[in-house]
Amino acid sequence: MFKVFIDGREGTTGLRITERIGSREEIALLVLSEENRKDPAARREMINESDITFLCLPDDAARESVSLCDNPDTVIIDASTAHRTVDGWAYGFPELSAQHRQNIAKGKRIAVPGCHASGFVSLVYPLVAAGILPTDYPLSCFSVTGYSGGGKKMIAQYEAEGETSLISPRQYATGQNHKHLKEMKHITGIDCLPVFSPIVSSFYSGMEVTVPIHMSLLGNVKPCDIADAFADRYKNSRFVRFVGYSEENEFLASDKLSGRDCMEISVYGNSDRIILVSRFDNLGKGASGAAVQCMNIALGLSEETGLVL
Repeated sequence: MFKVFIDGREGTTGLRITERIGSREEIALLVLSEENRKDPAARREMINESDITFLCLPDDAARESVSLCDNPDTVIIDASTAHRTVDGWAYGFPELSAQHRQNIAKGKRIAVPGCHASGFVSLVYPLVAAGILPTDYPLSCFSVTGYSGGGKKMIAQYEAEGETSLISPRQYATGQNHKHLKEMKHITGIDCLPVFSPIVSSFYSGMEVTVPIHMSLLGNVKPCDIADAFADRYKNSRFVRFVGYSEENEFLASDKLSGRDCMEISVYGNSDRIILVSRFDNLGKGASGAAVQCMNIALGLSEETGLVL
């Protein structure tokens, strides 16, 4: 039996992790009473007793929880923003490279990617790594997400009886200060932060991240070269699938993969301009699903255990 503690299990991500692992026979969940769940001494005891501790907390609280860990064998998987660009922390997207997977398998500190960042990184990292996309390319990113990404408060707002003012999609973080921007730049190795336009809409879960590309800025690169790079990067992955390149006009539903823990990559456009598209569930591969996948890898289990592909 593996002992698992979820610090912050009352939040959206914590609840979803609990749903995914709570009935697994090889997992023993360590649970604090309601009166002790914020007590540092009680949390310290649970963290150090565990094989795996998930942190589903605000950034400062996540840093505090890490400071409470004295057990060198405890693996901490942090779902907050606090450690995604910190040295010594594995970035929890194993499909990016063999080294990323190895870091998750062997590391004791794992940072779960942000939801918007997961889509951006899945599209940009392979092209930069292949030498197709220059690091100084002026990138922009457009992302549509379900309202569950805003946590309990936003979910309650959208699901309030009689609520009609939130039907229209809403763009936010218009000051270009979204907390995922630092991660998007750091992980992909690009020179500048992308121009980022996140939008929340009136569906529960699902995410569609789009990165536009002007082919004339890539020299002799063709859309088929970009498609080949994605096909090669993700050819052995069950979680991230490249579904192809198309010049046809299509309707792309942002919630296509709602309730699942996988991701689909696609390319659309023509020889002048293309769009790179990543679709997944903001609560799945964009949050708790990715966290559980990392746990499975860290414990040496089949990585899809308890997940829906």
